[in-house]
Amino acid sequence: MTLLENVKLGVLAVAIVMGAAASSDAQGRPPMRQHTATESEPLSLVKATKTAGRNKVSISQKGSKRVITANGIPAHKVGRFPNSGNPNRIKAQSYTFTMPLTPQKTVLSTQSRMSIFGVGVNGVPFDPGAAEFWRGNPRSGWQYEALGGAVPLGLDANYAHVQPTGAYHYHGLPVGLMQQLGWSRQAESPLIGFAADGFPIYAITATVNGRVTQMTSSYRLKSGNRTGNGPTGRNDGTFVQDYRYVAGAGTLDECNGAFVKTADYPQGTYAYFLTDSFPVIPRCHKGTPDPSFQKRRPR
Repeated sequence: MTLLENVKLGVLAVAIVMGAAASSDAQGRPPMRQHTATESEPLSLVKATKTAGRNKVSISQKGSKRVITANGIPAHKVGRFPNSGNPNRIKAQSYTFTMPLTPQKTVLSTQSRMSIFGVGVNGVPFDPGAAEFWRGNPRSGWQYEALGGAVPLGLDANYAHVQPTGAYHYHGLPVGLMQQLGWSRQAESPLIGFAADGFPIYAITATVNGRVTQMTSSYRLKSGNRTGNGPTGRNDGTFVQDYRYVAGAGTLDECNGAFVKTADYPQGTYAYFLTDSFPVIPRCHKGTPDPSFQKRRPR
């Protein structure tokens, strides 16, 4: 069953050891939660029945740049926030994202760990990585996968939740946005958004050789159990590191992208795709991310 279809309630099992330090650090950041969960669990998604507020977004061109200004409030329904897995309330933001109108691929891909991957046409960011690590240690080399279900993140039916700043953001398929745009598995995907390097973002489907085709990830779970001094157990998707890229296993490259022709780009373009399976939202860029997408620290 796909992530888009698997909107079901389940019991979220998690083992959490809270750190001794309960106060913020010198930079005002909240302390890292110290998790020890090692098994993936079904997601328990909060039903999207609430209206967050008025959506404000503008997409314009300025010289060689595309400029997106937005308040980050989606027009679609959202879940209840705060909730048991997320203590934050949605607040309007003041976003100004810029990116090249004619992006260029670089020789090497760029990991998007310290920046937002992209932004939807509704002005809501795509930020797939969770700031949750094995035993609360970012240097452990083990980052919890936001859609793995081992850590309670309070995601709603749009696979989204809220940062301490009040910023609502997507960790997976933006179901409400896709529905508003008329997305269908039987048709070429409408434009979903733009990545930080300027290339377009689509969802799952594209027209290839005249036929609507499902664009698929080339990431696969590693076989066997985890190795090293980190968490034990089977590679089951609890951690980002449970996956590996297998060239040619799917239709997409390591950044979940491919060269396609679309209604928006009839001459063809490199484009990113949201997929049913990991990474769902790409984790790297084929072009140069604009600094306007760098993550902001909570005050």
